[in-house]
Amino acid sequence: MWGLVPLFWPLLKPAGAGEILAHRMAWSLVVVGIALLVVRRWAWAGELIRQPRKLGLVTIAAAVITINWGVYIWAVNSGHVVEASLGYFINPLVTIAMGVLLLGERLRPVQWTAVAVGLAAVLVLAFGYGQPPWISLCLAFSFATYGLAKKKVGLSGLESLAAETAIQFLPAVGFIVWLSLRGDATFGAEGFGQASLLAATGLVTAIPLVCFGAAAIRVPLATLGMLQYLAPVFQFLLGILYFHESMPPERWAGFGLVWLALTLLTWDAVRSARVNAGRLAAARGASAGAAGAAGVASGPAAGRETEPMTPAAGRETEPMTPAAGREGSAV
Repeated sequence: MWGLVPLFWPLLKPAGAGEILAHRMAWSLVVVGIALLVVRRWAWAGELIRQPRKLGLVTIAAAVITINWGVYIWAVNSGHVVEASLGYFINPLVTIAMGVLLLGERLRPVQWTAVAVGLAAVLVLAFGYGQPPWISLCLAFSFATYGLAKKKVGLSGLESLAAETAIQFLPAVGFIVWLSLRGDATFGAEGFGQASLLAATGLVTAIPLVCFGAAAIRVPLATLGMLQYLAPVFQFLLGILYFHESMPPERWAGFGLVWLALTLLTWDAVRSARVNAGRLAAARGASAGAAGAAGVASGPAAGRETEPMTPAAGRETEPMTPAAGREGSAV
């Protein structure tokens, strides 16, 4: 769904990016508010209000996602869909860099290589554009900062969006009223269809998030991570095939380096998951062996009864251990 969103924003013209953004923030709160009423989940709101630190982090998240949404809407409606897709391609690399710089995380050699390749890609694209790819960098850094703030807050997707849009709501409504007083608003002035499309921005924001939250419960984490690459892929293809944006050779070279970096990251993540699964399987096997040895040593009578069963029990549990390890690593 997120990959097809670029098809929606041009439908809202002649509304400008600022008006579209304000309606998106206001109507998103309406939609998630209704959803929370249906599922009756409000206890988190009182807890959040009583924790100033978390409330401050939600405010930061609301501010940076406002920048992200605004830049993305403007980019799509100004003919920069390909450059916008690049922002979400390089977002994992920016997230890793922020983890190192801000959280003191340690990278494996392949991850360092991927970050270096990503930096080279930005330099190549800067040469191709004649300037740094500001749209891509702004989208990548704002979304990475948003993810970092959300990680610290620890709310679910629906609850987090409700809190963020609650903070955005009054400024958004104030901006819409100001546009109306100036006579520059399209809501109500361009007919029922335009008003309906602007109101639908809340659904366009909330529905993919709800679906993502449902998938996160049912789909293995490794698969979910791979599927998130589909959104920028679809955006990139739409930019070239539908919006007919140009792709000179140096831009292909830059995108190629980004894709190489993402391939390295994906390979390293899969390899690391397999290694962790193997270690978990070995630990479980050692634990089962120790338990069997303790049973044998418990006494002569007990030993005579349990000794014939021990090999069979070992044969039953050993084949199941790797599968259990894979499930654990996937969750």
